[in-house]
Amino acid sequence: MTIPQRAGTGALARIAHDVMLQRGLLPDFSPAAIAQAAQITGAAVAHDAAIRDLRDLPWASIDNDDSADLDQLSVAAPAADGATKVLIAVADVDAVVAKGSAIDVHAWTNTTSVYTAAQVFPMLPLRLSTDLTSLGEGQQRLAVVVEMVIGADGAVAASQIYRAVVVNHAKLAYNAVAAWLEGSAPAPAKLAAVQGLDEQLRTQDRVAQALRRVRHTQGALELETPEVRPVFDGDSLADLLPDEKNRAKELIEDFMIAANGVTARFLDAKRVPSLRRVLRTPKRWDRIVALAAESGDTLPQAPDAAALDAFLTRRRNADPDTFPDVSLSVVKLLGSGEYALDIPGQPSDGHFGLAVKDYTHSTAPNRRYPDLVTQRLLKAALAGQPSPYANGEMAALASHCTEQEDNAAKVERQVAKSAAALLLHARIGARFHAIVTGASDKGTWVRISGPTVEGKVVRGFEGLDVGDRVDVELLRTDVARGFIDFAAVHANTGVRSTKVPL
Repeated sequence: MTIPQRAGTGALARIAHDVMLQRGLLPDFSPAAIAQAAQITGAAVAHDAAIRDLRDLPWASIDNDDSADLDQLSVAAPAADGATKVLIAVADVDAVVAKGSAIDVHAWTNTTSVYTAAQVFPMLPLRLSTDLTSLGEGQQRLAVVVEMVIGADGAVAASQIYRAVVVNHAKLAYNAVAAWLEGSAPAPAKLAAVQGLDEQLRTQDRVAQALRRVRHTQGALELETPEVRPVFDGDSLADLLPDEKNRAKELIEDFMIAANGVTARFLDAKRVPSLRRVLRTPKRWDRIVALAAESGDTLPQAPDAAALDAFLTRRRNADPDTFPDVSLSVVKLLGSGEYALDIPGQPSDGHFGLAVKDYTHSTAPNRRYPDLVTQRLLKAALAGQPSPYANGEMAALASHCTEQEDNAAKVERQVAKSAAALLLHARIGARFHAIVTGASDKGTWVRISGPTVEGKVVRGFEGLDVGDRVDVELLRTDVARGFIDFAAVHANTGVRSTKVPL
């Protein structure tokens, strides 16, 4: 496909559509799924007397500014002995999407929503994910609630899971809430409009920080790897900017990690096999040890999450400006998470990065299929019914979801590279400071900033490894294929590169 020099969302959307197909993902819903969605007349309603009525609690959502597929709400209240009760309401997608239905088949195929620089390919039809199964503001919706009693020390002292009817009283956005929490902006209008919501969110923020302290005491890794978001001027791509973490994002992240741990332990206690999210012991630990040694620091020869987190903390304090580069190098060397079947009573892998043994994905059923599977397992366990999935089916699901998640990530990266190639096309011959983000027999990749993009080193890559710094020259771009090719800049003594000042 020939792409014009000044192309916008239309050209990138065509690229995204083609790449979805190439990676075994469905960019469009089947006629059967479209027909099924059209026949759904409204949101699910409660018919079970065991479903609690929690509509009057001051629930609120915090998500991206433009998100309409709202998966969870949160609320907090004081408990005994200085503890706090935190409730997380997760959208009951299963109440509308039956296992084996046409919509479910599409969701099973893709296993995730795919977020590209051109467009979003939702896992569920928008009529559901942004309306009938979304916890939209002012809407009465069914939910699965994870209730946790969290002590002043940040430990989860007690928990339970049940079904309820909820209402979102304020749809809030990460950036505005974070600015308010940090004292750099006034309360967002929707926050100020709900009586008591300001104190409610400050309580949640305080509890989330306590949860985070406990996780890091146990060895959870504090990494900083900003993702990139495209900025368009009309239909023209104007820039690619880092989409950085903030206090509100961390609040939700901490609550979701805690809720996912409670969910995993609940299913284990019920003797229900489940899908776990695991990150195995890193295979390239020796390279992480070497990176630490290059800065005069030391790590044990055997993988140790707590020691790695302590090292990362020292590097952040010593040089916060280069810490994102350090984080990126470590993330690449840690490898990817995956899904695995967990059978109660049998040995299982934990999550190395979170330093937890019991962890699942359960809080985003509008966007991730493993979360919808987990929701069905929870509802069956709550009702005293057999699991809707046999062990063999669960094992196959774990492999399939891992594979499709990887394919979705490749689609997102490839479209991001097409967007970056589009943005860089006029800068052929320019030189950039870069950090090596990948090095294997498949090739060597670097990341530059201004704009923040990745590309392949096709010349002068010999001797480079993850974490090295190198100056590169842009040789060519190919928007259709998302290729950005660099050459390492040579001096008389060879490739000009240095190790990251860790």
